[in-house]
Amino acid sequence: MQRSALENFQTCAVRPDDFDAFWDDVLAQAEAIPLNARAELVPLRSTPEVEVYEVHYDSLDGVRIAGWYCLPATRSEPLPAIVQVPGYIGEPPLPKEWAQAGYAAFSVAPRGKLRSNAQFNPGYPGLLTHNIIDRNTYGYRGFYIDAVRAFDFVCGRDEVDAERIGVTGSSQGGGLTLALAALRPALRAAATGAPYLCGFMDAIELTHTYPYHEINDYLRRYPQSAAAVRQTLEYFDTIHFASRIACPIIINLGLQDNICPPETGYALFAQLTAPDKKLYAYDQSGHDAGGAEHRAVVRDFFAQQLKS
Repeated sequence: MQRSALENFQTCAVRPDDFDAFWDDVLAQAEAIPLNARAELVPLRSTPEVEVYEVHYDSLDGVRIAGWYCLPATRSEPLPAIVQVPGYIGEPPLPKEWAQAGYAAFSVAPRGKLRSNAQFNPGYPGLLTHNIIDRNTYGYRGFYIDAVRAFDFVCGRDEVDAERIGVTGSSQGGGLTLALAALRPALRAAATGAPYLCGFMDAIELTHTYPYHEINDYLRRYPQSAAAVRQTLEYFDTIHFASRIACPIIINLGLQDNICPPETGYALFAQLTAPDKKLYAYDQSGHDAGGAEHRAVVRDFFAQQLKS
């Protein structure tokens, strides 16, 4: 598809009238739950340059969430911070590189990921369609809030400058980045790659790969639930979060991506009202969305937004 066609792609997503009210209510439910955060130093994973902590905190529905928190071993003033959110299949990595670059870095493992799956474990595949006919119990309701609470953990740390926190992730992490940026307006900057959870109903027509194909599998099995599925997904489509995002944001797309169609990324970008936004489209890239070339862009973006 030509770039002009991508730029003019019209999503079929329709923002519910009570979208903001729904999420404000979910946030209120989450904020009534004490974070009960605990961070324990892990000497085996630490190095002379980076301290590694295993973190646990409480999230929506009382689910206990884990994560890796890395700090520069030498520090003298409040640090800028990065929240790193994971993809659909991969497990959250140790964010040592961010710590070595001078950031407090938290890599969160939302519910269902390793170390966070004792109370909730729909599996992969499984998460995308878990309770998909009910917005109040759909798996991503808690998943989004787990990312929000990761920001809350970092924001409350004495060694962190709460006014200089960024979030980054690709694929599912790209979708979580958008949700977090929308639901925590205090966030300073966001970098989202190949965003998944974006234009659900468009994506299941544009691609026939997993994870989106899980929805098609579900609808073949339960065709009578089609209307309920569409209704639920409208509340979780990150295109609808775009108008709530105010911080500087960059998005990278692979124009050959057959997992998260670039059309949905362009539709998202068109809905962003943030005054400082930029789209990077890589012609010869698939789901890596620019790969190592764009990682350098992200590093420079956060250095400018969080360190200057």
